[in-house]
Amino acid sequence: MPFEGKQFEAGDIQLRHLRSFVELAAELHFGRAADILGIAQPALSGHIRKLEADLGIRLFHRTTRSVELTPAGVVLYERATRILRQAARDLSEVRGVGRGESGVLHLGFASSTLPLGLADQIQKYRHGYPDVRVRLHEGYTSQLIGILAKGEIDAALVRDPDPAPGVTTEPIATEPFCVILPLEHPLAHSETLTGLDLVDEPFIFYPESAGVLAHRLNLSPLTEAGKRPDIIQEASHWATIMHLVGVGLGITVAPLSATYTAPLTVRAIPLTNTSARSTIHIAWREHEERPIVKNFLHLRNRP
Repeated sequence: MPFEGKQFEAGDIQLRHLRSFVELAAELHFGRAADILGIAQPALSGHIRKLEADLGIRLFHRTTRSVELTPAGVVLYERATRILRQAARDLSEVRGVGRGESGVLHLGFASSTLPLGLADQIQKYRHGYPDVRVRLHEGYTSQLIGILAKGEIDAALVRDPDPAPGVTTEPIATEPFCVILPLEHPLAHSETLTGLDLVDEPFIFYPESAGVLAHRLNLSPLTEAGKRPDIIQEASHWATIMHLVGVGLGITVAPLSATYTAPLTVRAIPLTNTSARSTIHIAWREHEERPIVKNFLHLRNRP
């Protein structure tokens, strides 16, 4: 075999030829190696000849009675085994990404969605796709819808979102509103309250920029009673708002689930005489086709 002067290029080497080499190097017997590979002995011999020709070296000393590795063959056996193992891992990862079974899912969420969908949704997703890393991005509903439309996140759980071009939303949970009062407030021992009971109260609330629809819905028990709330303080998180309520700075109206982690300094009281409700939505980009996202969205229809 004329090996001298061979110009070697890695692209000449085929994985199936390396696989044939590894099996023959392990067995040192053409018949047994061919059986393991499920090919005929002449095909195995052809693979070895082609690999030796591509590398420009001999890999085996062959006689009528024995097959032995050359020094170069011993080195290639170790390297080829590692190459094949790594190739199998890489190809498995590629298949996983293609099926949405691995990779990174960037998920946005408004903090108040945690009790009504987000935590359970993530738990189900992790159980079904343990090799996918979920990266969480917390923010206002309006912020999340904006970065979703730009492709900076893959999906989001938001509250009462405003319509946005290129974004699809679907409701997954709904709940009533309640009023949050400091414990020392004269109305704090009421069983229920209406918007009319609150018309003269100072309010602490989210800025309207957090979401126009959410802002309007939260305050609708008062606006339905013909009163525009007097918002004396704005804050960016329900926890902050409720702590400010707790020290007596004002009151607020909040979705029921937002009160689950309220401080002991406040009391949540159901609101009556209002049809307003808050709705959690899952949001994603229109025409989304990536399996990693579609797998997450598919869970919304599962119990």
